Order: sequence, then C-alpha cells, then structure tokens
Amino acid sequence: MSLSQQIISIFAPHACLSCGAEHNRLLCVSCTTALPTVPSRCYRCHATTRSYAVCRTCARDTSLKQVIIGTPYRDAAKELLHRAKYERARSGLDEIGEFLAPLARLYLPENALLVPVPTASSRVRQRGYDQADCITRRISLLTSLPWTKLLVRRGQVHQVGSNRAQRIAHVKQAFRPVNTGRIKGAHIVLVDDVVTTGATLEEAARTLRRAGAAQVDAILFAQPPSKS
Repeated sequence: MSLSQQIISIFAPHACLSCGAEHNRLLCVSCTTALPTVPSRCYRCHATTRSYAVCRTCARDTSLKQVIIGTPYRDAAKELLHRAKYERARSGLDEIGEFLAPLARLYLPENALLVPVPTASSRVRQRGYDQADCITRRISLLTSLPWTKLLVRRGQVHQVGSNRAQRIAHVKQAFRPVNTGRIKGAHIVLVDDVVTTGATLEEAARTLRRAGAAQVDAILFAQPPSKS
C-alpha cells in the first residue's frame, strides 16, 4: 500500500467487504484467510490433478502445464476484484497478492520467473495501474521470486462479456514478446487476476513458448465456479 493510501485509510478506513468491520483493507486479514480455496485440479475441465497440473487430455490443446487458481470468483472475492479494477481501490490488489503468495511458495519452484499478463493500455490509462502488475509485484515481494515484463499487447480488445470462441478470435497473436533473452530456457509463471475461458492466458503462454520458454505455468486469483 502506498503512503497516500495509508494516509487515506487512517481518515477514511475501509469497511471489510465480508464482515463489515473497519480496517485499512478492503478485506480484513481474517476474511482474506477465510476465502474458500479451489482444490488442485485442471483449470480447463476441473478434473482432479496433482499440484494444479493440466490434465493429459487438456494438455493437448494448451501450452500451459500448471495453472494455480486461488479462489472461486464469487461473493467477497468477486467484490474485492471489482473494487480494485473498476473503483480504483488499488490496495485490494495487494490483498490479492498476499492471498496468492502462500500458494506460490508451496507450488512454484525457486527458479520460477513471475510475468504479469499485460492489460490493454486503454484500461491501464483509465485505472492508473495494471492490476496484473500490482498482483505480481506483491507476490514477488512476499516470496522473493523474481518478476519481469516479457509481453506487450498488440491491440486493445476488451474481453469482458465475450464467449470462448470470441475470445480466441480476439486474442489471436495479441501479444508480442520482449526481453527475449530472459525468455529462452526460462520457467515462466504468468500472473493475472481472473481466468474465465482461458483464451487470453493460453495465447500468452503460446507466445512465450514460441519465444523459447522451457515451461509456462500460471497463478491466478479466481475462476468462476463450474456451471456443471
């Protein structure tokens, strides 16, 4: 949390989104800890796997090997992310990073390189920050895992409300690799806030693999519950 945010929180503290108690956080420590967790499973078909590995069947269609999901995208988690993205409550992204840090320590190797999935620049200008960057920085600070930017967006397509087919069409060749010397042979872990269809995440992973990454995994805060 920045100094200005700390000062604001003293004079106008947040009410916890879950329990309603006044804190300098959108979600108090107790309620953050109490968020429901997603069990280890394939992020595509939700079949049970070890260490959030992509199952053998789904692995045929994606460059990702492991996708760690923190919590279902609902209730307090959904409201926290909405406030952070659309109401400029940037401190909520630190709380998301704090929630994900223990999972990163448990499931990611020491040589993992954290890489944020870049947000459309129009969204960054509108909000004043890139939410994936903020989450990545917080995880890195708390785990000592290194982070860097290795992708930039080619276009400005917004994915909210699109179905999977539309998202796949929108994100085709949506990313361009940068700092390619750090990509070759690296174990890269993409970081983002939420995964829905997975189209954006998978295109980012494909771009990095084509640029020479040895392995691409991901860690994300939330995923909508399965409709089945």
